[in-house]
Order: sequence, then structure tokens, then C-alpha cells
Amino acid sequence: MSDSHRGDMEPAGAGSGIGIGIDELLEQVRAGYVRVGPQETSAAAADGALLVDIRYAELRERDGLIPGALVVERNELEWRLDPRGSHRAPQAVSHDLRIVVICNEGYASSLAVASLRQLGLHRATDLIGGFQAWRAAGLPVEV
Repeated sequence: MSDSHRGDMEPAGAGSGIGIGIDELLEQVRAGYVRVGPQETSAAAADGALLVDIRYAELRERDGLIPGALVVERNELEWRLDPRGSHRAPQAVSHDLRIVVICNEGYASSLAVASLRQLGLHRATDLIGGFQAWRAAGLPVEV
């Protein structure tokens, strides 16, 4: 193939019906529930919602923690929050539990919510803008 035709090539899988892009996936996932902002998250916590911080250790050490949030790294999330699971956290008492998932900037948390909702945790949502939005709103952070 000559170099003049290389620009006409589509990436592998393009147009073949294989998967979607991450932006489209986020849009689809987020269409299924209502996300909350920092003030709404704070109010939800005051009303008994479980805040779940899925950021990795380096970010928590660098930026701090939201007081009272349950820290569960992303790779353990489903195991810890499934009320029927053998490895559940003590806080995971019901499928009706209000859960607000918090990542660093509000992207990974949306995908985590999709997974929790598949487990029947129908009140799970996430914080728009993640921990960074919480901190920017001047809400409490433990260093």
C-alpha cells in the first residue's frame, strides 16, 4: 500500500460494530441515574448515605480524605458493597442503601456506579467532579 492511502485507513475495529468509545460509554452509563454535586453529596452523607472513596492510595495520601467516607479501592468495590457477598463491608447492609461513589475527578466513579447498579444497588450514584470538586467546594478534608 502506498503512503498516499494510509490516511484513508480506519483504525482496527472502526465501523465493524466492535465496542464503543469511552465517551459514549460514560454518556450511556450516566443517562441511567442522577449524579450529585458536592453540596448534594454532603447533604446525602448527613442523611445517612454511604460515601465510598475509590481513589488509589497515592491520591488519598496526596490530597486527603473526606471525613466518614469508606475507602474501598476500585478493584474491591463490588466485593465490599454487595449486601449478599461474603466479603462485604459492615456498612453494606441493603440493596436500598444510598451510596455516593467518589473518584478523583468523576469519571471512574461513573463506571463503578454502573457495576453497583448491576448488583442491584439501585440508589448508587457518583459525585460530579469527584474528590477535586468536593475540595474545591470547600467541604471538609482530613489530611
